[in-house]
Amino acid sequence: MKILVLNCGSSSVKYKLIDTATTDVMAEGGVEKIGLPDGFLKFRQADGSKAIKELGKTDHHGAIEAILSILTDPVLGCIKDFAEINAVGHRVVHGGEKFNQSVIINDAVKQKIRDCYDIAPLHNPANMTGIEAMETLLPGVPQVAVFDTAFHQTMPPKAYMYALPYRFYTEDGVRRYGFHGTSHRYVSQRVCEILGVDIKTQKIVTCHIGNGGSITAVDGGRSIDTSMGLTPTEGLMMGTRVGDIDPGALTFLMTRHNMTPAQLQTVINKESGMLGVSELSSDMREIEAAVGNGNERAQLALDMYENRITKYIGAYAAEMGGLDIIVFTGGVGENQTDVRDNVCAPLKFMGVEIDKAVNDTVRGTETVISTGSSRVKVVVVPTDEELMIARDTEQLVNC
Repeated sequence: MKILVLNCGSSSVKYKLIDTATTDVMAEGGVEKIGLPDGFLKFRQADGSKAIKELGKTDHHGAIEAILSILTDPVLGCIKDFAEINAVGHRVVHGGEKFNQSVIINDAVKQKIRDCYDIAPLHNPANMTGIEAMETLLPGVPQVAVFDTAFHQTMPPKAYMYALPYRFYTEDGVRRYGFHGTSHRYVSQRVCEILGVDIKTQKIVTCHIGNGGSITAVDGGRSIDTSMGLTPTEGLMMGTRVGDIDPGALTFLMTRHNMTPAQLQTVINKESGMLGVSELSSDMREIEAAVGNGNERAQLALDMYENRITKYIGAYAAEMGGLDIIVFTGGVGENQTDVRDNVCAPLKFMGVEIDKAVNDTVRGTETVISTGSSRVKVVVVPTDEELMIARDTEQLVNC
C-alpha cells in the first residue's frame, strides 16, 4: 500500500509517502510558516535533491492541497493521481485515556480527539485540521489516527497518578500521559530485532532525546513508566523546556514577578532548559561548541542535561528490577557521541560499558555501542515514527 503520513502542527505540516511493500519513502517534505505571508513547501524530489516552493499565506487546507499537488506533479511528483494513495495516517498528539492503540477515524473518534483539546490545546486542534482537510480533498480514502500517548496507556496507576487530591483526576483528567509513544514503541521493537531477542523477555530503557526529550521504561514490550506527564514539559531538561521542577518554585516566581499563567507557560516551555541555563542556545551543537571554547554556563547546562538522563535510566532500572538494553534515539541520542558516553559513564556499577572507539564513530546508524562484556546492551536506533504510523495504518485498513 501507498500510505500518506501527515504530522500537522500549529504552523506546519510534515508529510511522507511510504510504500509499505518495500518501506521506501517515495516522497517527503513539509509546509512551514502556515498563516504567515512567507509560507513555503519543502520537498524531496525523485532524484533525492531538495527544493522549495513559495506558497505565500495559506492555511492547513491549502498546505495539504500544495502537498497533494506536488505529489502528483508531472515533473516533480511520484504518483500519477490521488487514487494511488490507499490511506492516510495521522500523528495525533493526545488521546488521553480514550485510546490505547491506533484507530480508523470516524465521527466518534473525531469527537474524542476534540474532547482532548483542553489538555492539548496547541496540538490536537492542528491535528484535527489535517484530518478534516483530507476528508475534503480525498473523500472516501480511509484515515487512521496514531496517538503519541497510546503506547503509555499500559502504565499502572502507581506510575501515572499525581499525588494531588484524587478529584483532580476524576474531574479534570490530571495524570501522567506521556508522549513520543510512537517513537518509544518503534525503537523498543526494532532494538530487539537487531539483537535477536524476544521483547517479551527484555527490560529496556528507551531514551528519545533531542530538542524535546523523554525516557520510557519498557518491560516485556509494555510501557510501565515515562518521564513526560500531563504535558510534554515534565521530565528531562530539554532545549527550551524546564523539565522536572519544584512546583513551589513556580508559584514563588508567579507571585514575585506578578506573572500570569500564560507568561509562566512561556517561561517553562520556551525560555528554560538548555537555552535558559546557558543563555546561549537550545541547539546541542552550539552548546558543545561553546563548551569546547571554555564557556562555563554552557558546560553547566550540558552537565545538567546529561545528569537528568542518567538519573532517569537508573530510576527505571530500579523500577523494573533490572535492565537489559538502553536505546538512544532522537537528534541528540543518535548523533551526540559525548552525551551518550557521559550519560552511561556513571552506570558502570550496573554493568554498562560503552565501547568508546565504536561510540565515537556512530551518528544516525543502527549500532551496538556497548562492549562485548557489557551486561547491558547499549544501542543507537534511529527512530522512524512515520514508518510505524504507516504500518499501523496498513494493518487497520486491511482488517
